[in-house]
Amino acid sequence: MSQLPSCPQCSSEYTYEDGVQLVCPECGHEWTEAEQAEAEAGPVVRDANGNELQDGDSVTVIKDLKVKGSSLVVKVGTKVKSIRLVDGDHDIDCKIDGVGAMKLKSEFVKKA
Repeated sequence: MSQLPSCPQCSSEYTYEDGVQLVCPECGHEWTEAEQAEAEAGPVVRDANGNELQDGDSVTVIKDLKVKGSSLVVKVGTKVKSIRLVDGDHDIDCKIDGVGAMKLKSEFVKKA
């Protein structure tokens, strides 16, 4: 008999299979092994074109971005080197020449 994974919600070890789904009898949570593997891998950050981004990548800004709280604008085509992925709404942490440290949304960049 194979070892079934514990419930991702309540950590109960009494999970059982129901067809292709796994079920926890204690909290009633249902999930598939594919969903659990995806959750364990962590969130995937993608650029505007759908390419997967990773720490250390270089990206290019695809839209003029106003810097909140100042009159600066990050222009289209600005290249940003050595990005760092973080959790949250703005999922890229970087340093832009002439502007300084910033957080960007991945939907406004493309992989360089």
